[in-house]
Amino acid sequence: MTLVVTREENYKQQIIGKINQLEEVNDESVLELIESYVYQDMLYNSVEEKEVIIIQLFNQIRRLGALQPLLDDDSITEIMINGHKELYIERKGQMLQVKSEFKSRQELELLIQKIVSKMDRKVNEKHPICDVRLSCGSRVNIVLDPIAIEGPCVTIRKFPSKKLTRDDLILNGTIDEGAMEFLEKLVKKKYNMFISGGTSSGKTTLLNVLSDAISQDERIITIEDSAELRLHTVKNLIRLESRNSTDNLNNKIPIKELIKSSLRMRPDRIIVGEVRGDETIDMLQAMNTGHDGSISTGHSNSIEDMLIRLETMVITGTDIPLLAVRQQIASALDIMVHIQKINSKGRRIIEISEVTRMFDHRIQLNSLYNYDEELDKLLPTGNMLLSQEKLKWN
Repeated sequence: MTLVVTREENYKQQIIGKINQLEEVNDESVLELIESYVYQDMLYNSVEEKEVIIIQLFNQIRRLGALQPLLDDDSITEIMINGHKELYIERKGQMLQVKSEFKSRQELELLIQKIVSKMDRKVNEKHPICDVRLSCGSRVNIVLDPIAIEGPCVTIRKFPSKKLTRDDLILNGTIDEGAMEFLEKLVKKKYNMFISGGTSSGKTTLLNVLSDAISQDERIITIEDSAELRLHTVKNLIRLESRNSTDNLNNKIPIKELIKSSLRMRPDRIIVGEVRGDETIDMLQAMNTGHDGSISTGHSNSIEDMLIRLETMVITGTDIPLLAVRQQIASALDIMVHIQKINSKGRRIIEISEVTRMFDHRIQLNSLYNYDEELDKLLPTGNMLLSQEKLKWN
């Protein structure tokens, strides 16, 4: 086995050397080079074995090595690497441990550098934490030692190669037809909306689906830490992505700055992928200053928890009194949607509520839909939407 591995590594180095001499390199030319080496090697016993080696070498040279088969598997939604010896995946909502194909820690570290270099980022002992995205859109979080005690940790959140539609969400039981039509109507009529939920609950997917209801004649600006949104139906679209500082350069561009800049770009709506900190006040002010129909998401366990988190995020970044913060939130947000991942069932929208008014110094909610666990269905509460003004807009 050692001999085979050594020969493959030798082939790899020779092929890379030849690639560096070529003026134009594409996948086809690299594949032809690999095939010319492997097919003439008599040590491999069968055509099937040679084809496996060809794919492995191609993935190492042009793709992401041992990770590529997992990235190509559409049934896998998450890849979790805990050092080079432990590898977990999430498939159909279940976490499974699979055999790690990394032969050494060095192989994993080289792969990490390959990932970050493609996105012009750096991760090292001085800056051991990095967030990047792959060309396919998958989101990657990297943590190196000494922060990660057991070795480099890589977590990859994959997104479906085919964008999920409203019909997919209905078929999956995430939401029913009636509730989906209700949310789509609110998006069309430019109600400001906030989607809350836990990690991997489906917030971005739901936002993507609801964006299909936006009129094609609108100018939309999306703002994200890592670009994940896919608004295929919007023609006049500007996508902005924040930037972390690199090396010793003070070149960080946070979401807060992007929101402020977007206001000068004549948007009809602003969609902020997720708020986590002091950019929250800028998002709320944008919603309050003529950018109706704006949407954002955030992490929480419930709609009530999300409102408290929004308050905390604003107060942490400003000296605005709590009562004024609550008034800002109540004035900016129209609809709150909470989505949750239920292990035995999948992703479900748990609640849809209307943000109504302030009473006794607190934000009041009008619950419109609640999830019935026994029926596994989102049911209307019977409460009417109180704010009807935007429904009258053309």
